[in-house]
Amino acid sequence: MTGDDIPDCIQKMITRFQEEDKQNPPRRVYRYTYNGNFVYYVPPICCDQFSDLYSSKCELLGHPDGGYTGKGDGKVPDFQDKRSEEKLVWKDERK
Repeated sequence: MTGDDIPDCIQKMITRFQEEDKQNPPRRVYRYTYNGNFVYYVPPICCDQFSDLYSSKCELLGHPDGGYTGKGDGKVPDFQDKRSEEKLVWKDERK
């Protein structure tokens, strides 16, 4: 996926991640189709932290997993079952 295919707001998020210290596991951003729309999923960077799910306009839709229970915040409970067309958009490749 080229930078032109990524919404500006998601590209800005990636730029912000690149300016942060490298995380372990490395930061990643995935694109999925969910309920007929493209969404962007950012996995949690550590234990007990939420993942983030954004619309293509960078609206936070919810936290589908992670957190203390590992089940997210309950706002998008069907994301794991309904998502499709996974595509890795970006991964922090820094050593």
